[in-house]
Amino acid sequence: MQETLLCLSIGHLLHYSMSYSNSSDFTNPSTFILLGIPGLEAAHVWISIPFCTMYAIAILGNFTILFIVKMEPSLHGPMYYFLCMLAVTDLVMSTSILPKMLSIFWFNSREINFSACLTQLYFSLSFSAMQSGILVAMAFDRYVAICDPLRHSTTLTNPVVVKIGLAVVLRGTMLVLPYPILARRWPYCRTNIIPHTYCEHIAVVKLACADISISSYYGLSVALFVTSLDVFFITFSYTQILRAIFKLPTKDARLKTFGTCISHVCVILTAYIPALFSFLTHRFGHNVALNVHVLMANLYLLLPPMLNPIIYGVRTQQIRDRLLHPFTHKGT
Repeated sequence: MQETLLCLSIGHLLHYSMSYSNSSDFTNPSTFILLGIPGLEAAHVWISIPFCTMYAIAILGNFTILFIVKMEPSLHGPMYYFLCMLAVTDLVMSTSILPKMLSIFWFNSREINFSACLTQLYFSLSFSAMQSGILVAMAFDRYVAICDPLRHSTTLTNPVVVKIGLAVVLRGTMLVLPYPILARRWPYCRTNIIPHTYCEHIAVVKLACADISISSYYGLSVALFVTSLDVFFITFSYTQILRAIFKLPTKDARLKTFGTCISHVCVILTAYIPALFSFLTHRFGHNVALNVHVLMANLYLLLPPMLNPIIYGVRTQQIRDRLLHPFTHKGT
């Protein structure tokens, strides 16, 4: 999914390279310079306000989800374990880019160490892949709960949930590991200017003075593989879920059953719609300004972490009741 955001224009890159660096024999920098949002430098402080707000909501919301699930024994089940995994993923994914972005906006601190740049690249991509895998696991949980409810507790036992979580982590870490390894191999002799707020994969490797086809093709292959496979399994699960729902005898039963899936469906939409929109603008929006691409790349990593705890907090009665309990109890 993340790789759909990695098709930055070489023309824009060369433009910023000429504007900020006049050296033609620049070799293997120890640091890179992140420009922030190209063309909107004067508005960085104002742009930081919504981004900082989104990050604060994401931090508060996801830690609240983790705390409530830990403290409430009735929430110790597969659905909420997967929700906790999603919360941790969202926290790491947003934290991998936001602190550095805010330091650029507030303190003009644009330098980033080469190793730190590759680390940021790795974490943003690997946890993005993990997020997609967790959404598949949550779809599987809903599939078993609705299509085979009598076997739900015996199918999704705690050891099975742990194994699914480990598989999701292993897939994300191993598939993304070649990204920084390949990026470290390339010689960099053009510039150390990255026209972005964080170390996006293609934005980094396009600075190399070598044939980066391996990085490009591998990145695209992984993106297509992960996204297509996950979307297929989610679609299959919900096809079976809808078939089971339509077989229920009453309208109330159908609405009540489907209501248990609404939160997950909303989370899926918040994860995949920004990625799809970014993919379309990169592939077909050749006249779209670079700053729009950069903004979309940031929103893709920040919107889901902010919205996911809100969606589950509003839609899930057990979480909502536990969250409001101190206030309602005090009132009585």
